[in-house]
Amino acid sequence: MQIKELARATGVDTETIRYYEKAGLLPAPARRDNGYRDYDARHLERLSFIRHCRALDMPLAEVQQLLQFLDAPPADCGDINRLVDEQLSRVRARLESMRALEKQLLQLRARCTDVHAGHCGILDELVAAAHGEACACHGHPAAALPV
Repeated sequence: MQIKELARATGVDTETIRYYEKAGLLPAPARRDNGYRDYDARHLERLSFIRHCRALDMPLAEVQQLLQFLDAPPADCGDINRLVDEQLSRVRARLESMRALEKQLLQLRARCTDVHAGHCGILDELVAAAHGEACACHGHPAAALPV
């Protein structure tokens, strides 16, 4: 199959497929007489595997490691478990960060119950923060913010 067919079958952009080839995640396909890439079922399966890992937000370096494990299965799953555990830790940290962001936005949103833009509590808070003053969502500004 041609690259556009592989892209359509997997939902992966053609430029991304070429990038994965250059990065060594996807083996180079055979070439037809006209020079077109000729992908087969192995490429489809491997690209689908990569896409699924990326959907789990795994970094490409870890996807590469998982592909190596796939190509040469380890005696035990310890290293694979560690990779997934590290990803889970990153996701949990992001979730915590997102909850803190939600709290900040809720605090900011609570500053405006008026429907008049001439005196909007949210805009007042954002302007105050821009001037280096304390705001509802962040409290007191950091001691040294880059200018």
